[in-house]
Amino acid sequence: MKIALVHDLLTQMGGAERVLAVLHQMYPEAPIYTLASNPGKMMEELKDADIRTTWLQRIPGIETNFKKLLPLYPIALQQLELRDFDVVISSSFAFVKGIKVPPSTFHFCYCHTPMRFAWDFESYIARETYSPLVKNTLRSYVKYLKNWDMKTADRVDEYVANSNVVRQRIKSCYGIDAQVIFPPVNTERFSISNQVEDYYLVVSRLVPYKRIDLVVEAFNRNGQKLLIVGGGPDLGRLKSMANPNIQFLGRLEDNEVSRLMSRCRAFIFPGEEDFGITPLEVNAAGRPVIAYKAGGALDTISHGTNGLFFDRQTPDSLIQAVRDNESNEWNPVAIKEHAEAFNEERFKHEFHNRMLRAKERFDIGLVRKLTV
Repeated sequence: MKIALVHDLLTQMGGAERVLAVLHQMYPEAPIYTLASNPGKMMEELKDADIRTTWLQRIPGIETNFKKLLPLYPIALQQLELRDFDVVISSSFAFVKGIKVPPSTFHFCYCHTPMRFAWDFESYIARETYSPLVKNTLRSYVKYLKNWDMKTADRVDEYVANSNVVRQRIKSCYGIDAQVIFPPVNTERFSISNQVEDYYLVVSRLVPYKRIDLVVEAFNRNGQKLLIVGGGPDLGRLKSMANPNIQFLGRLEDNEVSRLMSRCRAFIFPGEEDFGITPLEVNAAGRPVIAYKAGGALDTISHGTNGLFFDRQTPDSLIQAVRDNESNEWNPVAIKEHAEAFNEERFKHEFHNRMLRAKERFDIGLVRKLTV
């Protein structure tokens, strides 16, 4: 089969891009189509890929100002020509599930979420620092965007969701049933340390919806040591909030992040995520996770086995979970075994077999249409 991969944007690297990197391992000859990319931030696993972008790439500053160009994305998507492929695999968190392919081409969508910006706009925008005028303008645009997203939902022949909460969103937004295949976790990168140090850890892009501000507020109050790894537009605000017991380490190399994960008292995961690969990476290093009880964490955290939940996004609720963590005797080997159930080989096997079965059904249906 001649396969193409399609991904919304390669301007920042996160969990969706780690999934794309594994798809690139599985189908190394497949070109990767995307609206725009940032070569300077490209993860190592994608640097050898045949990456094809749209005219958006020629706009100065697209690498960092991609959010401001949101209205252009559905237009730019039309430029991507996918005529000569048997299978198009879209890795979609926004627009690319709506890509057009020829009737004889099978479109298999790995959906990280229906576009959060459109379907959960008020939650998404609440903590952004846009002016009231900009927010109201965006509200008007979102009405168009939701309509476009619904109208293009049937351009996919088979959806796969990355978590049960995303499966529910696909059903709610598009009226379509999807199967779940959990994302791949590179558990081989991590090992258990015999040394645990006196700090808690956050590794995240620093954007408002990730709720790192909640962690800062909680650790301002309990006074315990907190290390925050990552960068993003919320960095300045978070630093201005933080007491001296909270350190911002910026972006670090993978090996240094792995070391910090293996020695932390626990990892803090305060937002409602579509899935969340990072907590399982921490588990692969034998350490527990303290997670907000919502979203993808419901699929990955077994309370008392590989982590703890806190029920409300408040400093008090998180502080209590930190106290509970310190009275819990964790088994690093059991925690790592839990993470192994989400490893990359499991994902590759499930994904490829699911795609082949769905492609076979598509081909049978196509033959029937042609013979009627």
